[in-house]
Amino acid sequence: MISNAQNPIPLKNSQSSVVIVNNIKPRRGTSQGLPNTRLHYTPGKPVKYWSLATAASIMARYPDYREAYWKPWSYVQGYMFHSFEMLYRLTGDRQYMDFIKKYIDNFVDEQGNFHGDKLTNLDNIMTGNSIVGLYEYTKDNRYKIAADQFRKAFDTYPRSADGQFWHGDKSPNMWIDGVFMGQMFLIRYGKSIGDTGYCFDEAARQVLVCAKHLRKENSGLYLHAWTEKPESVKWADPKTGLSPEVWSEGMGWFALVVAELLAEMPQTHPKYNEIKNIYLEMAADLKKQQDKKTGGWYMIVDKGNHPDNWIDPSGTGMFLYALQKGIELNLISHREYNPVVKKAYKCLISFAKINERGLVDIEGGGDGISVKPDYETYVHYNRTTNAKETVGAFLWGTTIMEKPKKEPGNKI
Repeated sequence: MISNAQNPIPLKNSQSSVVIVNNIKPRRGTSQGLPNTRLHYTPGKPVKYWSLATAASIMARYPDYREAYWKPWSYVQGYMFHSFEMLYRLTGDRQYMDFIKKYIDNFVDEQGNFHGDKLTNLDNIMTGNSIVGLYEYTKDNRYKIAADQFRKAFDTYPRSADGQFWHGDKSPNMWIDGVFMGQMFLIRYGKSIGDTGYCFDEAARQVLVCAKHLRKENSGLYLHAWTEKPESVKWADPKTGLSPEVWSEGMGWFALVVAELLAEMPQTHPKYNEIKNIYLEMAADLKKQQDKKTGGWYMIVDKGNHPDNWIDPSGTGMFLYALQKGIELNLISHREYNPVVKKAYKCLISFAKINERGLVDIEGGGDGISVKPDYETYVHYNRTTNAKETVGAFLWGTTIMEKPKKEPGNKI
């Protein structure tokens, strides 16, 4: 069993410009981590398990994971931790769970009180998924108490007229990413702690209402956002309230949560078949939109013929995971989709390299992309090394494809 709670570790005055927990000075962008960290991987050479090497690089770069991103508590940590949990289950290596626990214990005290950011937007709820996970693994009741605080946040969370959660509590905007951020927690809470009826009903409702608003025409593709008040934002069509494009990473969040919901929702649930049909239509269109040359998916998924569009490693990793998950759940045909995921995996790892310090660098992704008003703004977004969402997608995609086993020769 994982050890009991430790006291929160004060943040250092480091390059990240972050100060103590609960009184934190935000900063912009994603840190590249400790500058002198080195690992044993050979620069420029491929590795057997990109998943293991990427997780090792994250832990080496950010021994205090609060210092990695623009604020100490964010959705990104929870996004990464999903893969860390997969690696723990696959390899039995406790370092993955220890890394999660060290981070979470800075925000959950001995009485189970949560001391992170206010639960007033869906992004802040995402990493509550890892709090539920720690309760699963340790049975330490303080994690359940903390998770209950996240669950109660939904009772008064603002919604659209037809039930869609706002992305945050300040404006009536519904982003497709928010369905992932909120429902990943509810799915896990319903599976592991309780209130199962509400949790699965709500997760299904959020997916279905999102699909109703954001589905592009009669396809299995989904736009980035919708608002009840188009006059309030620059990106919305004045008549429909819709954003203009099928952004790969945005649709990727949706693909991930639909796959995860189908993995955990009882097949007897009254909405199961509707959710399954959304997944099947999405999988079919992703197969059609996959770039035949590279095996990846474009930044704007359905405009691959535009010369300024580009293959997005973040969306590619997400779609790869969602399709492979569907194969494993027998939702889609192995014979039909295995070639799709194999090509996608080959494309995904082409974005990775071992740098001069033996760490994994992942190139070509955009960091922190929000809703944009037009095609040009999306595709001309600046791409960076180790964009946080791209690293997360890379880790999800490589982990589910590689499934590393516990081996005596594994160096992590």
